[in-house]
Amino acid sequence: MARMDEQYSPRDVEQTARQFWEDHKTFSVKEEPGKPKYYCLSMFPYPSGKLHMGHVRNYTIGDVISRYQRMQGMNVMQPMGWDAFGLPAENAAISNRTAPAKWTYANIDYMKNQLKQLGFGYDWDRELATCKPDYYRWEQWFFTRLYEKGLVYKKMSTVNWDPVDQTVLANEQVVDGRGWRSGALVEQKKIPQWFIRITDYADELLADLDELEDWPEQVKAMQRNWIGKSVGTELDFPLHGRDDSLTVYTTRPDTLMGVSYMAVAAEHPLAKAAAEQNPEVAEFVEQCRNSKTAEADMAVMEKAGIDTGYQAVHPLTDELIPVWVANFVLMDYGTGALMAVPAHDERDHEFALKYRLPIRQVIAPVDHCPIDIQDAAFTEKGVLVSSGQYTGLTSAEAFEAIADHLEQQGIGKRTTNYRLRDWGVSRQRYWGAPIPMMTLDDGTERPVPDDQLPVTLPENVEMDGVKSPIKADPEWARTQFNGQPATLETDTFDTFMESSWYYARFCSPNYDQGMLDPDAANYWLPVDQYVGGIEHAILHLLYARFFHKLLRDVGLVSSSEPFRRLLCQGMVLADTYYREDDNGGKVWISPADVTVEKNDKGQVTAAYDSRDRQPVINGGTTKMSKSKNNGIDPQAIIDQHGADTVRLFMMFAAPPEQSLEWSDSGVEGAHRFLRRLWRMVHEHVGAEAVPAINQSALTDARKDLRRKTHETIAKVSDDISRRLTFNTAIAAVMELLNEVNRLSIADDQDRAVVQEALEVAVLMLAPITPHICHSLWQVLGHDTPVVDVRWPEPESAAMERSSLQVVLQVNGKVRSRVDVPADIDKDALETLALEDENVSRFTDGKTVRKVIVVPGKLVNIVAN
Repeated sequence: MARMDEQYSPRDVEQTARQFWEDHKTFSVKEEPGKPKYYCLSMFPYPSGKLHMGHVRNYTIGDVISRYQRMQGMNVMQPMGWDAFGLPAENAAISNRTAPAKWTYANIDYMKNQLKQLGFGYDWDRELATCKPDYYRWEQWFFTRLYEKGLVYKKMSTVNWDPVDQTVLANEQVVDGRGWRSGALVEQKKIPQWFIRITDYADELLADLDELEDWPEQVKAMQRNWIGKSVGTELDFPLHGRDDSLTVYTTRPDTLMGVSYMAVAAEHPLAKAAAEQNPEVAEFVEQCRNSKTAEADMAVMEKAGIDTGYQAVHPLTDELIPVWVANFVLMDYGTGALMAVPAHDERDHEFALKYRLPIRQVIAPVDHCPIDIQDAAFTEKGVLVSSGQYTGLTSAEAFEAIADHLEQQGIGKRTTNYRLRDWGVSRQRYWGAPIPMMTLDDGTERPVPDDQLPVTLPENVEMDGVKSPIKADPEWARTQFNGQPATLETDTFDTFMESSWYYARFCSPNYDQGMLDPDAANYWLPVDQYVGGIEHAILHLLYARFFHKLLRDVGLVSSSEPFRRLLCQGMVLADTYYREDDNGGKVWISPADVTVEKNDKGQVTAAYDSRDRQPVINGGTTKMSKSKNNGIDPQAIIDQHGADTVRLFMMFAAPPEQSLEWSDSGVEGAHRFLRRLWRMVHEHVGAEAVPAINQSALTDARKDLRRKTHETIAKVSDDISRRLTFNTAIAAVMELLNEVNRLSIADDQDRAVVQEALEVAVLMLAPITPHICHSLWQVLGHDTPVVDVRWPEPESAAMERSSLQVVLQVNGKVRSRVDVPADIDKDALETLALEDENVSRFTDGKTVRKVIVVPGKLVNIVAN
């Protein structure tokens, strides 16, 4: 057996293990067609500077799964890279007077070292950074192929425009309606931008969600809602005194008789026509032009509008209906016009109350329960009232009847619509992949030819915070196409482009003959386990699914979905503390600087800033964030307790999909457990050599420990592989070690069953705390490194029980417990129960009416 220090020294133990893995390239993998593969991937980080605890939790989960699958004999790939483009790098470059590239690469170096310290088993030979030309070259190539297939187009779209700096602003750069740098009121401006036709894949994206059996239902529901497939009717409302009509789409034709006004977007042709005739309408249209148009903003903004003076003709009743311009209608959604039914739509109701427009009930509850539609809209489906010939029909019946009528009259048709909109991929920023398009002098647009790719982003630049360096440098954009002068596109890709296919590039990151090596991609894909936060449920995961189908359709992959199984880990929470400043504002204090005093009952008696002993106020528990200054630096915990302690705490404190509350005492408890494990192994190996287990020499106590050992194997295997409940797996190992401590060591056979239990404990903890287990496995007498050892299999014979404890009840109340042979039959068990001394005390003098026997568990005697 290897020599073992008496004291557990995380720094030395962890350095030794990491050096071994690096020297032996333990986690470098290649395709092995005859061996089952397992591709485990955690969402790659943005290189912001330092890891936070959310990263640590995410990547620990992925690493535990990867190491477990490796011990199952799988050919495991677990890569890591960097989602390196984005606005934060530009802002940091401005603040630090450096180039975004330099800042980004420095952060990557630092964070990579942190990841290595945590012992994550990554194949670093596959490392990639999305800001490198050898990565985005193929993204540009793929975009040109999509353009040639007709899946890319250009159209005018609205952006945030700073009229002083003369630049486009990201939503994050708009503060209270003003530019973050100039302070000018931000305008909404239309500029030409590039789009990808994700709507062409809407049906497939929706239908294939049903195939993702190992995705959380919540994520699938969020994607279904985002795609938003609806079946309704598109119909025309003729405009009174004009030759044209307003076309609207509704999912509720059953409410058609309740329309009391029409609403159009500020950019609708009818609104523009009204603005030319009415200065008040013109002023309102201008106000709308400079207001936010994001759905989230519009959902909470105050509804406002103005009457255009135009009227529409109701298609069923010929009633004249006023047409309003409303700030909640967007030209980019649907037709830019809608029919308003205030009695049965909350938004329409709010608007109608504000402007005193009619509210007409045309749907009643099925149960005829009275409702007050002046007080609130009734939005449920029901039975039609006050609807002429349709009165009395259910909503479903009226849908069909009214849709049929509109189609027969040629003024409407059944239509399927989607909430999903095409993906706008243009960004007017610098730190991103240049969009590979060019414009000729005659205005013709062409994709950049393959032999001119990549269109490389210059990295040695100066940021002035106003204009993108590639927009400010006309020389950069000058190029040629077939000998003709041309100008390169100066917009860059939305960074979701890079994160939508990185998982596939990991399969062949150094392949230079194409976007993917098809053999490697089809060996590794789809990803078997993907781990990341629920905040990515819609955009990233939807775009990645879309990209995978695009890759399939150009022949680069054979599968239709990128991620077979998805785990969305919960947030890491921590206490917040603050002091009030002279103006009553909150100054947030880091928990690391706070001393909390408690009484004997664990109740907090005082909390103060340890730097100046001034009292602080607990602001509650919330997600770790910079704004609340309640983040815990992982590096500080690693330096103090070691990486294995951090990993163990992260896995033990909560199930992976639930939020985890940071606890210093919990971290200390995890460290104490590892010290205890080290001490147990040290005491065990300090004695004589351990013989093999002699089955014929097993006492009941030894059998009990062996049974616990193998039951633990079965439980932990199920917890990790099927349930992904690492916390209960760890608890089971802790219980096993408690049983080891209870066994009195009398001879070598006692030590033999303890050796087995300790080996099993180390093997099962190896995915979670790999460094300490690397050392302990060696000192337990093994030459093969624990990372290469197969996961233990439970022995059914060892789990067999010669006796069972059975609960004895009288009238449902426990009166005794007895040990009985495991193979006792029902009649014998019933007789034993009736003769039990404790049971007899409660049945004497009574008549036994019934005896209920649950074999192996309990006997309940009913007597009165």
